[in-house]
Amino acid sequence: MESMEQFQIIVSEIQSARQQIAGLKAQILELEATAEAVKNQPKELALHQQLGGVLIEVSDRKSLHEVLLKDIESLNEHMSRFETREKELVSSYEELKKVLEGSQ
Repeated sequence: MESMEQFQIIVSEIQSARQQIAGLKAQILELEATAEAVKNQPKELALHQQLGGVLIEVSDRKSLHEVLLKDIESLNEHMSRFETREKELVSSYEELKKVLEGSQ
């Protein structure tokens, strides 16, 4: 494969990784806000969870909060892997950029 083609592929993969990271960060922030709202919802007020197109009343708030925290942890792990991959791609990008600059 030609160096310029590799360079374009790496640029595309970096953009994709950054989009994935941004999406995961947004999901994490949303879940963190939801977990905080569940934790702070007064006991006398009903708490509902959407399942498909239906809202159901939640009776076990603690379990719901724990599920949200596990989801956050899982998304953080995925994001960490994407961030590692992004760093590897940026490193490859820099190396290939030097090669291309040297060949001109």
